[in-house]
Order: sequence, then structure tokens, then C-alpha cells
Amino acid sequence: MTIFAQSFTRSLDRLIDEAVPGRPFEAWTFDDLESRRAAETVLRAKGVHARIRSAYKPLVFAFIEEIDLAGVDAITIGFPRHADAPASRFRLEAYPLAALVGDIDIRFTEREDKTLFYDVALTRRGAVETIRVFAPNRLHVDSIGETNLSPTGWIRYGDEETGTRFETEYEALFEAAMSAVTGHDWGDREPYFEELNIRVDYPAEDIRLPFGDEAISLREALHEDLYFSLLEFFQKKSGRPLGDRGLKPGQIVPEIVESAGSVSLRIETRPLTTGFTDSGGQAVETAGAPLAADQISTLLAGIGGQAFDAASRSGRHVEARYVSGTDAAVMISAGQHANETTGIVGALRAARLLRTRANAHFTISPLENPDGYALHQRLRVDNPRHMHHAARYTALGDDLEYRTQENGGGGLYEKEIRLQAQALSGADLHINLHGYPSHEWTRPLSGYVPRNFAMWTLPKGFFLIMRHRTGWEEKAMTLLDHVTRHLSAIPGLIATNNRQIGLYEIHAGKTGFEMINGFPCLSSADDRHAVPMTLIAEYPDETIYGGGFITGHTAQMETVLAAYDAWQIVNGPTS
Repeated sequence: MTIFAQSFTRSLDRLIDEAVPGRPFEAWTFDDLESRRAAETVLRAKGVHARIRSAYKPLVFAFIEEIDLAGVDAITIGFPRHADAPASRFRLEAYPLAALVGDIDIRFTEREDKTLFYDVALTRRGAVETIRVFAPNRLHVDSIGETNLSPTGWIRYGDEETGTRFETEYEALFEAAMSAVTGHDWGDREPYFEELNIRVDYPAEDIRLPFGDEAISLREALHEDLYFSLLEFFQKKSGRPLGDRGLKPGQIVPEIVESAGSVSLRIETRPLTTGFTDSGGQAVETAGAPLAADQISTLLAGIGGQAFDAASRSGRHVEARYVSGTDAAVMISAGQHANETTGIVGALRAARLLRTRANAHFTISPLENPDGYALHQRLRVDNPRHMHHAARYTALGDDLEYRTQENGGGGLYEKEIRLQAQALSGADLHINLHGYPSHEWTRPLSGYVPRNFAMWTLPKGFFLIMRHRTGWEEKAMTLLDHVTRHLSAIPGLIATNNRQIGLYEIHAGKTGFEMINGFPCLSSADDRHAVPMTLIAEYPDETIYGGGFITGHTAQMETVLAAYDAWQIVNGPTS
């Protein structure tokens, strides 16, 4: 059922149509560099001198497009701080500038006057050159009543000192989508739909940056903002607190596709899909991309042991195996968040090796969220380098770990696989492999920094989270010590961590982690889980491929093997 459909005039076309010969201007829009330069060329032919800059990450684009670094040996950037934005907001918006300037010394200082621009001081051969970079923002209240300071379009004519806001089609499209969904009658019972599809055609090309897996993507940012803004709306509608992961609205799917020039929005409800968009098989040890679902099933069957399964909302199967032995039992899982894909491969590789041991005792469920995985496959067809957090949760729209019979009723679906695994094995340790974005994650139209996910907005290396029952602290720390010592021997892993953490701390401050044998770790008592100890591995894997993907699933595999061995030490000799 179609809920809303609209086409939008491009901001660049409006600027061209409304331009007056002989009247110069500066504008800031949400367009890629090629489109903005093409518009400037058309305007020159019309007799208008114009400079069109990026409203998104204006400081980074100033360095990419305008600032000459030849001979510069030091950079100081004074950034603003605003009462209605997180303290680190404008340092985060400058990411990953510290990496882009190479070996040049760069420092960020908070300015006292709070006005919305960056002061850039370039030291070149002993002389200091200053440049002011404007950061256009607007203060607004969003659909859930939160006040945000968000990037916005802007226009400034001639010698005007300030200029005025210029609402771009990027912003208008987002507001139209939110108004259409929030104004629709969804009834009062979760889930409200099977799939809510938000299709956007937008003419902006992604920009790959020369550092790690960093990129700038207006389309990816729109996907993220639409997805999480709609989650927040349905959280509020259902009477849940913001960030509640038990919400079951249905599957929210923003599909943001690059167009040749048109801008359009279509919102409709659809039935759930039931299949997979599988590609060919890969050698699991050297897989350079996420595995096909049928290959995951085949590899799992090859591990042997006792098969058990559960069903997802769509009817897809969550498959698992139980290998019985005399070792202290361990549960191994991956794919809870289906856009985090190195853990799936790492879990299978580890289980294949453990299976060869005489006393091996474990369960393995490598793909806990098949509905999310199918969506991830589908979204990667158009945008393989995007994070696709719409595929993070299940087709019910919730995080399966937080699903109970009490938090909304209905069946447990995918969650059943964990209950069966614990019942079969009696395991007291759950190794749960996860990932997170390998490049910056933003919500530019809702305050820029992802609400409730601020700690995840930048990559900061491969790290471990330990959640343990009260009184299990000693076992938890013994296990972390063993695992991190094992991981520290993997060539290049600590060096990669240090590079990411160093850049993170320049732009966001301290990570808050405890360093154990060179690895960042978080350990805390948590009596929420049925299993007394849960080790969560977080690899920055969303959007990586090739050699980076192999490195990622190898680290995940080694984590499982090290944790399994440590658990045997913690629990004494086998019987």
C-alpha cells in the first residue's frame, strides 16, 4: 500500500533558476562535488559568480576542495560549542581530518564565542594564515520533541555578513518522509506492518577517503537518519523509552539509491520477503565478502553434531548445531545484528577447528538473524559500502537479545535458538561475535551525532566487552587476560587498533576503555543474561571487503578459540 509519493526540485536547479546576472553568492547544499562544480559552471555562463559548498561536513570539504596544504607544518582549528549539541559535536564533524592531513601537526581547541564557524590557522614556513570556515546549522525540534542543532542549507549574497537558511531538497525530503509516517494511522498494536519501505532516489556520489575504510556518503547518512528517526517515532508511539530495543514495529527499510539527477520519495508497506539474494560460494578461510546463506547452512551441517533450529518471523530458519563432549561447554553465536558479518565467518571457522578436538563441547549458531541478513544482501546490491543499519534488527524490528514473552507478547522466534543452546549444553559462557561501523556513522538531519549510539559513531579498533553475573569478576578478568594475550600475538592487529584509537581520541576524546594486554576492553556485572558470562567481540567490520574482511573474520575466529581455551583453564581439567 502506497502511503506517500513525491518528487523534489534539486536545490542546485533552484539556485540556477533564481540567480540574477551580476549578483554573486555563496551557497551550502547537500550535493556531491561534481554536481556543485557543474552548477557553478552553468551559473558562470549565466553571468553569476557563485561558490557552492557542502553543508555536510563543511570543514572536511574545505580541506578537500579549497585549502592548500603545501608547505604547511602545523594546523590549529578552533571549533564552536553549542548548548544544544554534544560537547564533541564539531570535533566529530571534522573527522577524519587528522588522518587526511598526513604528518602535519593538527590540534583542536574549543572557541569561547560559540558562533558556528571553524577558525583554521595554518602555519606555513613560519607565517600563520587564518581561514574562517562557516558551518551552517539550524536549531529545530524533531518528530519526537527533541531539540537538535543540525546542518542545513544556506545562502549568502554579495557582501552579506551572515546570509539566510536555504532549505535544500535533502532536508525537505527527510521532513516529508517523517511527516508522512508520523501522520499515518498505524493502529495501536505492534507490529504495525510487515515491511515499511522508504525508497529515495538521490543524485549524490559517495566519496572514498584515503584512510582506512572512510567515506563520505550523503545517501548512507540519509538511510541512517530515516531508519533511526522512524524507530524513535515508533518507540514514542508505543510508550517505550527512546532506545528501547524491544520495540517491534515491523521491518523498516530505507532504500536510498543513486539517481542520474532526479530526486524522489516513495513510502509504502510491503509483505515480508522469504528468500535470500545469494551469491556464489567462497573458500571460508579466505572469504573476502559476506557468505551466501546457503553456504552458511552447508558449512554448519559439515560441523556435525546435533542439529536444532528456530524460525524467524518470515519463516526463515535459524540453524544451529550442538557438539557434545567432556570439555567445559561454550555457546558460540554470530549474526545477531545481521549487518555485522565478520563474526559469521569467524564463528564457522572456529567451530570447524574445535570440531576436530576429541573433547570438544559447544553449540554454534552462526546466523541468528536471517531476516536481517536477507535484507542486508538486498541493500548491498545498490550500496555495498554502506552500513545498512536497517538490517541490524529482525523483521519484527527488535533486537532479538532483548526479546521476551513479556515485552510485547508473541513468539520468541529467533530467541529460541539461544534457549535451546543453553538447555542442550548447560554452558556458562556465551561467545557472541559482533561488529560495528568501519567508518563514521552520522545522522546529519537530527543533530549529527547518532542519538543513544554516540560511542559507536567512530571506529576505535577491535575491542572486547565482558558481561558477567555478580560474583564472577575473577573468572571474567582471567578470561579477558588470556584472550587479549592471544590476540596481541596476531601480526598487525594491535597496530591497526592503535591507529584507529589515536584518530578517535583526536576527534572524540578518550575511549573510556580499560587496556588489557594492548586491547581495549569493557567489563561489567550484568545479571540480565541467563548465561552467567557473555564475551562480546566488536570488530569494525561494517562495509569492509577483501583483505580487510579476511583480517576481520580471522580475528573473530581467534577470539573464539582463545576464549574456548581460556574457559577450560578457568574451569579446571576435563573429566
